[in-house]
Amino acid sequence: MNLNISGHHVDITVPMRDYVVSKLKRLERHFDNLISAEVVLSVEKQRQKAEATVHASGANLHAEATDGDLYAAIDLMTDKLDQQTRKHKEKMRDHHQKEAHKRMES
Repeated sequence: MNLNISGHHVDITVPMRDYVVSKLKRLERHFDNLISAEVVLSVEKQRQKAEATVHASGANLHAEATDGDLYAAIDLMTDKLDQQTRKHKEKMRDHHQKEAHKRMES
């Protein structure tokens, strides 16, 4: 998966980059057809925000989260993306199972 991490009003440090990469590896465990991801980390006064768009085969998944701590915002964002990838995988699997079931009935 191609990964692009950028910062808005924040410098992306090596530990931040490693943390984001380790969290997004979890998404690949559930769904291996992920093409690319763009992650934007931003800071506005006391609000830390993490947002990501993941391009998968058949869908574009987007999630964003805000928190007082940037690492907590990254956790929340990856939890949302994890839920979306599992739902997308189920939709794709159910769709193919229905097609196979229809063919067997014919």
